[in-house]
Amino acid sequence: MKVAVIGTGYVGLTTAVSLAMHGHEVVGIDLVEAKIAMLRQGQSPIYEPGLEEALVHVLQQGVLTFTTDLLEAKESEVLFVCVGTPESADGTADLSYLLASVSEIGTLHRSVPRARTVVIKSTVPVGTGDRVAGLLGDCKSLFVVSNPEFLREGNALVDALKPSRIVIGANHEEAKAVMERLYDGVAAPRVLTTRANAELIKYASNAFLATRISFMNELARLSTVLGTDILTVAHGMGLDNRIGPDFLRAGVGYGGSCFPKDTIALLQLAQEQGVSLNLLDKVRQINRTQPLWFLQLVKNAIPELKGKQIALLGLAFKPDTDDIREAPALTIIEELQRCGASIRAYDPIASSAVQKLFPGVSYFGTPAEACQGAHAALLVTEWKECVQLPWDEIYANMAHPALFDGRNAWPVKEVREVGFHYTGVGRS
Repeated sequence: MKVAVIGTGYVGLTTAVSLAMHGHEVVGIDLVEAKIAMLRQGQSPIYEPGLEEALVHVLQQGVLTFTTDLLEAKESEVLFVCVGTPESADGTADLSYLLASVSEIGTLHRSVPRARTVVIKSTVPVGTGDRVAGLLGDCKSLFVVSNPEFLREGNALVDALKPSRIVIGANHEEAKAVMERLYDGVAAPRVLTTRANAELIKYASNAFLATRISFMNELARLSTVLGTDILTVAHGMGLDNRIGPDFLRAGVGYGGSCFPKDTIALLQLAQEQGVSLNLLDKVRQINRTQPLWFLQLVKNAIPELKGKQIALLGLAFKPDTDDIREAPALTIIEELQRCGASIRAYDPIASSAVQKLFPGVSYFGTPAEACQGAHAALLVTEWKECVQLPWDEIYANMAHPALFDGRNAWPVKEVREVGFHYTGVGRS
């Protein structure tokens, strides 16, 4: 099928590449000329494992092209809208980019009419698909579908090629048939439903995963006081097939582009409808305070942080991505600087992005260099480079051998045998 993907950010680029790999003829569209120039050269503007290599492959095959002109997509049967819906000042989703794209699609359809299906991939409030359908005149020649993405940063291309499920929200059987043809050959459970249901499935999924994380982080606070081990507790919980093992890891909190903005957007949506989501409100509160709670463990061990050298290992919100949006490391840097500490940071990908926000931090090329002369080392993102370390060398070069494991990823027994003072999140 001929497919257009409007927006070449994290979701749009991954969607375009994966559809091309499935054999469709895809054109990616973006207003930023510099980004389009990069993409035409096979250079990805975002870091995602395997994505750039796949991009080069489909470009060479001639099944993916890029342009700044929507008119070049006039023959496309399916138009995906994958633009950003960032958080507004009041917490609601900013739909300005999406509505601008919809306006352009309307202009294209009026000037070059043909059968088209407009697919909203962006995360949007419930009712947006119906609103777009009203703007475009949902009819026999143009349909609007909600098809939310469920991509995990760091694993996005795999998730796009082999999705856990495909949710298709469409109010016309013809539109459902088009989407089934688009995803023909993709082995994944289908959920065929209304646009509104599909939109809420996306928000509810992210909100529930955020809830699991915050529940374990709050439980880790209790575990610290009780002297129990949150990893053992999580393992015992996860063996119950009603619970499962995923998203039960305590740490310094969640971040990224989805969970923070989607939880607040769902809260705002509920408030507009006169409904209180008290549990979700508490989830956000726990996550907002978790990095500060973790830093309190550091302060308990080192009461006077002023003038101390603190190594910060990992800056991205999770491994295998360069995304620093809502990253816990940013909150930790701000608080350490407020306390007068000097920060020695390392991240294999995200250092340059953080340096623009915090030029006063010292950035290093290896974790060992960041730890040299440090009074404490904090693991914030569990990159393998930050977890698998030469412990004897680091112990010999630190000013004070204190480790604070914000991801419960360091080998406790090994580092204690070397001589480190180890503190984890909810670890006995």
